[in-house]
Amino acid sequence: MNTQTTKPTIDSPAVNNTISWQEANKTKTGTWHSENAAPVPKRVQIADDTTKADDAYKLCCEGTALLWRGDFQNAKMLLQALSRRIDRPGKKPKKPAESMLEAFHLHRQAQSQKARILGMLVIELNVGYNISLRRAPDVKAACEHAYGKSTHSIVVSLREILGLVGAYEWSKNGVDIPVINNKIFPSYGVFSPIRGEYLDLVDVTPLPIPCNLAFDIGTGTGVLAAILANRGITNIIATDNSHRALDCALKNVNLLGLKNNVKLVEANLFPSAEYGKADLIVCNPPWLPAHPSSALESAIYDEKSKMLKGFLNGLNAHLNTNGEGWLILSNFAELLGLRTREELLGWIDEAGLKVIERTDTKARHGKTLDATDPLHAARKAEVTSLWRLAKT
Repeated sequence: MNTQTTKPTIDSPAVNNTISWQEANKTKTGTWHSENAAPVPKRVQIADDTTKADDAYKLCCEGTALLWRGDFQNAKMLLQALSRRIDRPGKKPKKPAESMLEAFHLHRQAQSQKARILGMLVIELNVGYNISLRRAPDVKAACEHAYGKSTHSIVVSLREILGLVGAYEWSKNGVDIPVINNKIFPSYGVFSPIRGEYLDLVDVTPLPIPCNLAFDIGTGTGVLAAILANRGITNIIATDNSHRALDCALKNVNLLGLKNNVKLVEANLFPSAEYGKADLIVCNPPWLPAHPSSALESAIYDEKSKMLKGFLNGLNAHLNTNGEGWLILSNFAELLGLRTREELLGWIDEAGLKVIERTDTKARHGKTLDATDPLHAARKAEVTSLWRLAKT
């Protein structure tokens, strides 16, 4: 029924590199692993419970990785201490950004620098994802969920391990989706559907008539396909080019009892011509046209609006005569100065499409309330829209 996919494994050469350090008067080596594609640290120093936070901060800022050999819980405390030092206001007041665009770039720069520094505190995972540190938790299940089976020891940042443990809890507990009166279980590296406003739009927008076949482009967790199936569409093709996403969507489709309604297909945007033309094609592309710094950011950043443009330009060829394309898109990029409304309307027109209707809803996520966020003004004004598009 559904496509079979292969989980990424820890042996992937794209993410494995050799890291070396001096310990007990010997040169030791290990395999460096980073889901964010962080480079192998060139300098590594052993650190333990006697390492002072100020000294650790200086070394991490200089690009020296600290391979932790002390108590695991103390390593977590050190990571928090490093974060506080990064976020501590400087002695000289920073010059305010002159525009939201500048604020965005400065924010990304600061976040990247913070990630680099915090990523310098690293630990060793033995075969089977065992951590040979005092008071270390059992992370085997979480690591297998994210990495696949273990075949050898690896060195990885503590921050990444804590992140994938958190993601594993999301995967176990699931995210409540009121519009389907059920849960969706996100996987590590797959965008979690925590922004309920766009799900509500897909649930209440009138379906085209007839609506016998629908495509869900870039399905991710499969949440939009599930909503469409819950609305009575019995034939849905859900595509994605990520094996992790397809595995995640497959799990959710099966748990929701939708295996007879939803077929998963590995594809870059649209399924092949053998699946025919659809009455409805839905897409929720990444909302910000900026360069993702890692594969994990590809659900947020769509460099040069490649996916957005690809979706618009492919609608004519894949829609039935009276079919509709639903584009779910926030105006956050417009508020940041990354894209204009005129550009978007121009791309729609150039693709031979017309706007039937646009339904808007205000963002209601927690960041809209955080006045300390440098992008607060844009987040507070953010509007999410569902654009109903048709052939001209």
